[in-house]
Amino acid sequence: MANVLRNSAKFGFSGVLSQLSIHSRHGRECVSPCFSLQQRNNSTSPKIKVDLDSSTGVAVLRMQSPPVNSLSLDFLTEFCINLEKLEMDRSCRGLIITSTLSKVFSAGLDIMEMYGKSPERCGEFWKAVQEMWLKLYGSNMATIAAINGSSPAGGCLMSIGCDYRIMVDNPRYSIGLNETQLGIVAPFWFKDTLVNTVGNRAAELSLELGLLYSAPDALKIGLVDQLVPEDQVLSTAQDTMSKWLAIPDHARQIDQCVYIIYNTSPLPLDHARQMDQCVISVCIYYI
Repeated sequence: MANVLRNSAKFGFSGVLSQLSIHSRHGRECVSPCFSLQQRNNSTSPKIKVDLDSSTGVAVLRMQSPPVNSLSLDFLTEFCINLEKLEMDRSCRGLIITSTLSKVFSAGLDIMEMYGKSPERCGEFWKAVQEMWLKLYGSNMATIAAINGSSPAGGCLMSIGCDYRIMVDNPRYSIGLNETQLGIVAPFWFKDTLVNTVGNRAAELSLELGLLYSAPDALKIGLVDQLVPEDQVLSTAQDTMSKWLAIPDHARQIDQCVYIIYNTSPLPLDHARQMDQCVISVCIYYI
């Protein structure tokens, strides 16, 4: 799938995979990083824990970075490293993403990574955010978000970057792209991913008003696919994954590829990055 997406960037696709190189592995293609991930993984305690069941081909990735799984540069680096390892593992066909923290899936981007930092540092952080989205949204694995708590902003982006979303049936938990409430403009690829999930009008209202949806309301607009009791989120995700893996990988991957190509804004990736960094820098300046 990555090869088709990469070629499509030449014809106006937003360039989401123009930074990706292809390595064939028995019909599987994996993604290589566009910056040195290994050099940036300097955290002393793991922020990500991965358990792969080779017998089922399903990996469970648990985010474990208290207090709220903020997407810092170190967190994003570790996340991307683990995604790439799983992409390269021939025994892994499906990925479930969840959190070890109570009441929160991920609170989104760590704003302090951009506040008061140099343009170079901000640029490095923003590339890491984009890399996370590129690897997840363009993954060859079937991906399910097991959302066991609130998931605003970047946490929502991570969720809608997955193929399927299961959330705790609790009205106290919320999900959405609420950047405008913070005086920040969501990048175009946030918008594209949200439009692909909930449709144009719902996405327009969500982005302009910075809406956060309770779990029941998120289900109504299609932001999540299923609500379950808190103690059944992971088991339901595992049961659901078996249905996804019953579909031949190549058929699912090509179908996903075609859908993404025809539903993403045409803009070269380098230009998109420059626009993103410019917008974010201006927003941070005025906070």
